[in-house]
Amino acid sequence: MKLTLGFSPCPNDTFIFDAMVHGRIDTEGLEFEYYLADVEELNRKAFTGEPDITKMSFYAYAFAAQNYLILDSGSALGHRNGPLLISKKISNPSMLKDASIAIPGKYTTANMLFSIAWPDALNKTEYHFSDIERALLHDEVDAGLIIHETRFTYAKKGLKKIADMGEYWEKLTGFPIPLGTIVINRRIPEETALKVNRIIRRSLEYAYHDSLASYDFVVTNAKEMEKTVMNRHIKLYVNKFTLNLGKGGKRAINELYRIAGGRGIIPPMPGQIFLNSH
Repeated sequence: MKLTLGFSPCPNDTFIFDAMVHGRIDTEGLEFEYYLADVEELNRKAFTGEPDITKMSFYAYAFAAQNYLILDSGSALGHRNGPLLISKKISNPSMLKDASIAIPGKYTTANMLFSIAWPDALNKTEYHFSDIERALLHDEVDAGLIIHETRFTYAKKGLKKIADMGEYWEKLTGFPIPLGTIVINRRIPEETALKVNRIIRRSLEYAYHDSLASYDFVVTNAKEMEKTVMNRHIKLYVNKFTLNLGKGGKRAINELYRIAGGRGIIPPMPGQIFLNSH
């Protein structure tokens, strides 16, 4: 059986999926036809309901939950790894209401958290995440929400942090921050979905055991990222919640949707959003 699989070229994703898409592990008879795309592109592709398995933002998932279930393995949650709000000239968050803000996509979790924290800051423009630093340096916008590896590079470019959305979330709830998840289409039989869940975990365990095996795949897709930044990226976004959401991860996700739903940021969620793993 062949399944379509979408994930991002970011080091955390290529690190996770390398072994399963390159035949380094037992895939229990499944084959994967994979494609790589920016997270916002993955989000919008998932809205069509076409991909069998895909990475997507937790914010985007709220708009695709009728077609997908969240898998136990592969997600990005954690502490102190949330999106950052940065600027060249703004230093006080009170100035955000009238500021122009670059966001890395309408359906990113970064935008979701920002909308919860500053609901009155509505002057937003979508940029590819890697273009936000440039937009700030060229005064195209007043502030920007950064994700992925740009959190490691902005300070060297003279940009300053206004707020840490991860710190905001953790102070608000005490939970790890849900960022991105791996979902499987509800049309896929449960037995097959459970196989996929096991395979993703097996792939990640293989990467932990032999990190050099995935090195070429990670480096090739990380483009011009410095090796130290690439390694920091993996360490920051791949953790115990990536292996298994567990009760803590699921509670954090449910709390995110409870808060967002209460503020009218997302539509009503279906009763079941997690794959019933055995």
